[in-house]
Amino acid sequence: MRRTYRSDDTDLSFHETGRGVPVVFLHPTPLSGEYWRPLIETLPELRAIVPDLRGHGASELGTRLPAGAFARVPDAPVLSMGQLASDVFALLDSLKLDRAVFAGCSIGGYVLLELWRRAPERVRGLAFVCSKPQPDAEANLAKRAATIAEARAGKLSALFEGFAQNLVAEGTRVQHPELVKELRAQMTLTEEAEVAVQAGLATRPDSVPTVASITVPVLAIAGAEDTAVSAAEMEAFCAAPGGCTYEVLANAGHFAAYEQPREVAALMNSWLRQLSTV
Repeated sequence: MRRTYRSDDTDLSFHETGRGVPVVFLHPTPLSGEYWRPLIETLPELRAIVPDLRGHGASELGTRLPAGAFARVPDAPVLSMGQLASDVFALLDSLKLDRAVFAGCSIGGYVLLELWRRAPERVRGLAFVCSKPQPDAEANLAKRAATIAEARAGKLSALFEGFAQNLVAEGTRVQHPELVKELRAQMTLTEEAEVAVQAGLATRPDSVPTVASITVPVLAIAGAEDTAVSAAEMEAFCAAPGGCTYEVLANAGHFAAYEQPREVAALMNSWLRQLSTV
């Protein structure tokens, strides 16, 4: 069932299905909550809560995003991890949920780290898919600035086409071109939203120290062919004192949970069962 809720001045969209343990799924950019649908369909024994992040899917971007934090593009509005975390807490409050398990892919995972920093008492477990705790390196910052310039130059469609093609595994492109088309169809961000997202990603904090404070169970799933987040970077989650189940998924790219939903669901289901005994 799709519904809306209010966070600050903005109407945001989410849907939820099932009953059982509440799990909040945060999708990667520039996709929408639809990213998690194939996986959730194989996990019926949980309460799946799936928002469209601010500016994505059916959720508004809002009009009060601050600028100035990304030094390379100082006039860019910034959709920070802090703002996205506030939106998630507003969703929990609207549903009267004190605690939940959280799963995040890419930017979704960066938001999970912010949720833990701000309110660990609301977190039962954290599942990271193709996400990492490290901040952007210099080369990444330069790429963010270039992406913003391309978006502002009216090249958004070409950018998204490149994302859809290059962020999946080679086998996915060749054997399942329909998945690439489906992923591309989810990429509906406006120019302003894409600029704000890139600036927010560029200014996210170093979360490696945060990992050392995570006392709840962690699941980390890397894509062996992920060109954006390496398996080696994701191995940093193994330092979490609450314990980490670390898996590398063969023949999977950055959008692993959409490319191989059954495989990711099986790993998540096994981890959730262990989590219920903790």
